[in-house]
Amino acid sequence: MSWQALFSLPRDQRPAHRIHLVGIGGTGLAPIANVLLEMGFQVSGSDQQTSARTEALAAASASVHLGHDPAHLLPRPDLVLISSAIAAANPEVAAARAAGIPVVKRRELLGPLLAGRRVIAVAGTHGKTTTTGMIAHLLSRGGRPQTAATSASSVEPGYIIGSDIPGLGQSRAGEGDWFVIEADEYDYAFLGLTPEIIVLTSLEWDHPDCFPTPAAYFAAFERFSRQLRAGGSVVYCRSDANLRALAAAQGGPGWQGYSAHAGADWQARGIEIGPEGVCYTLQGPDGVEQPVQLAVPGLHNVLNSAAALIAAGLAGLPLATAAPLLASFRGAARRFEIKGEAGGVLVIDDYAHHPTEIRSTLAAARALYPQRQIWAVYEPHTFSRTRALLDQFEGVFAAADHLLVTDIYPAREAFDPGISPAQIVAASRHPQAVASGSLEETRQHLQGHVQPGGVVILLSAGPATALAGALLAAPLSPSLLAALRPLARYGVQENAALAPHTSFQIGGPAAAL
Repeated sequence: MSWQALFSLPRDQRPAHRIHLVGIGGTGLAPIANVLLEMGFQVSGSDQQTSARTEALAAASASVHLGHDPAHLLPRPDLVLISSAIAAANPEVAAARAAGIPVVKRRELLGPLLAGRRVIAVAGTHGKTTTTGMIAHLLSRGGRPQTAATSASSVEPGYIIGSDIPGLGQSRAGEGDWFVIEADEYDYAFLGLTPEIIVLTSLEWDHPDCFPTPAAYFAAFERFSRQLRAGGSVVYCRSDANLRALAAAQGGPGWQGYSAHAGADWQARGIEIGPEGVCYTLQGPDGVEQPVQLAVPGLHNVLNSAAALIAAGLAGLPLATAAPLLASFRGAARRFEIKGEAGGVLVIDDYAHHPTEIRSTLAAARALYPQRQIWAVYEPHTFSRTRALLDQFEGVFAAADHLLVTDIYPAREAFDPGISPAQIVAASRHPQAVASGSLEETRQHLQGHVQPGGVVILLSAGPATALAGALLAAPLSPSLLAALRPLARYGVQENAALAPHTSFQIGGPAAAL
């Protein structure tokens, strides 16, 4: 039996077959692992470190190993799935190939995995996670979508999303016809899909380690748009110049554009952005008008929600039914996620790491908090991306009062001495920008300078997200330290070890001693 035939097996035969995932804890493979478990397969996998994702998979009956070892392939799996970050020399990959076990990446897997499903694929440089989450939210809560082609599409769609969505999680196999997936362009993964509905949120050069030129990046999206099933639909953001060009070159009767401006098939009008959220009216063909209320901030989410409503409508969910459901959509994890407030300082975690995303996130923050001091903490993501996009950072952080640029997070790349945080500071032309060093040094800077009433926004696709917990756990502000110093006979030490001052010589660092 071919590995592709695994996904056509009756459900009662699937538990006899095992699929092993190398890099199981990554954002690309973890949601697929969960879908495979829900489909009834045995699932095993390995990763270099444990995480909330690996713990959740283990709790759901996956066999998760720490580290990579050929012994993890015993007993022999039917298929090995590897993430884009896994090298061919990985010991499990090498052992699998030597043993004749099929080894595939996401691109090869997605077609067989989703065979027989009606796929809604959301692609784009920015906004795809939130838009995918919105569509899954709508179809999961919108009753039984119906179309002329099917009178009984299931209420239970499947989905794979790039981040956790409150009430949905990150993935689900579902039993219904529809499957909503965040179509990742990295490593050309989305070319494994043949969607019935394609949503294109934006198009701007990214991932220079995979796409060395803008032309290579745009060509991948051109190829993806040609993957559309016959009779399918493309929903694209007409506000995006590159998508307008793509539509002009390849568009046809099934293409529908949306925008916040005139000239699109669908237009978001009367947009009002305030502390309680966003409201607007979506105007469609033939004079259709529908009020929309959002709990997530920013003009970018107006566009994301418009795309989601149009796609849900194409899947059979009436606009009048879908629109009110968006008011209960609370966003995705690490997408303008409010982590908490301590010491009068609000901490927000956001995945933005591309200049365009950062600009949108900070604009949304300034609209929500017009009178508060905003501290942007940017962790550059990979040396190749930082180098390629360096000239795009000018003015990006203007909506923030202060900017801290941490050390560059290399992810899968080797250290590059030719690019540094100081170059981003200079390129930004922000008057209050500094290169803040390591995450620990950045934490100390924030806790020593942010005043009560401040807003700290973490802009990172890497480990800087951990700063949120550290800031909320020890929110010392300058005003508190100033109040302590006159009372302390021998002065105040920050982050001082307690061990030398305790009977049993134990104790970690204190915020102040």
